[in-house]
Amino acid sequence: MIILCSGMVGVNEVTLTGRIELQNRGKSDKAPEATSTVVWLTPVGDAPDSLTTTGRFLQHPRLVQKNKSFDPHILVVPVGSVVEFPNRDPFFHNVFSLFEGKRFDLGLYEAGSTRNVHFDKPGISYIFCNIHPEMSAVVIALDTPYYAVSNGHGELVIPGVPAGRYLLRVWSEASLPENLRGMAREITVSESTPSLGIIRLTGTDLPHTHKNKYGQDYEPPAPASPVYERP
Repeated sequence: MIILCSGMVGVNEVTLTGRIELQNRGKSDKAPEATSTVVWLTPVGDAPDSLTTTGRFLQHPRLVQKNKSFDPHILVVPVGSVVEFPNRDPFFHNVFSLFEGKRFDLGLYEAGSTRNVHFDKPGISYIFCNIHPEMSAVVIALDTPYYAVSNGHGELVIPGVPAGRYLLRVWSEASLPENLRGMAREITVSESTPSLGIIRLTGTDLPHTHKNKYGQDYEPPAPASPVYERP
C-alpha cells in the first residue's frame, strides 16, 4: 500500500506525498535503506496533461565520471534527453549499457573528454564501465513528469499532479526486478482519495554483480607494486 496526502497547488493539481518501506528478505538483520527509490505516475485514459512541468527535470543532465564512480548514481530524465558522460578522471573510461533500457557502448575515451547518449525511449538503463567493475549508475528515462525520488527517510513528494487515473510504478536498487513488476498498479488521484497506503517493498542483500561488455568476468586488478617470486 501507499499513503499519499493531497494539498491543492493550483486548479486541478494536487501535491502527493508518500513513504517507502523496505523489508529485508535476505540473511542480514539490517533493514535496507529506503533512499533513492523512484516512483512515477503515467496518465491513463483521460487524465489531463501537466500544467506545471518546468523545472521537474535537470536542464542539462550528465553523469560525471570522477574517482572511479558516477555522479549522480541515479539520474531521472525525460524521454528524448541527451545525457553527457564527461570523464574527469586522469585515465580512460569505457561507459556502456547492454542490458535493459538504452543499449550503447561509448568505447574508450580519455581524461577531459565527453561522450553523449540520446535516451529516446522510456526505460531503465544500467550503466557500467568496461575497465572499472566498481563503477555503476542507473538512468531512468520517463515519458511522464510526475515522479519523485525518496529521501533518506523514504519520504517522497510528487507536485502538481492533475486529478485523474494513473499507472503507478516503482523502482528500487534494493529490490529484485520481479518484485518491482508486481508493484505496478492503477490509482486515482483526487481530493476525495488522499490516502492510498504505504509503498512496501521487499529488499535483498544479494550482491550486485555484472559482466563486462563482452559478457565475461572482469580481469583482476593489477598489483599496486611488483610481485617477485621468492627463491
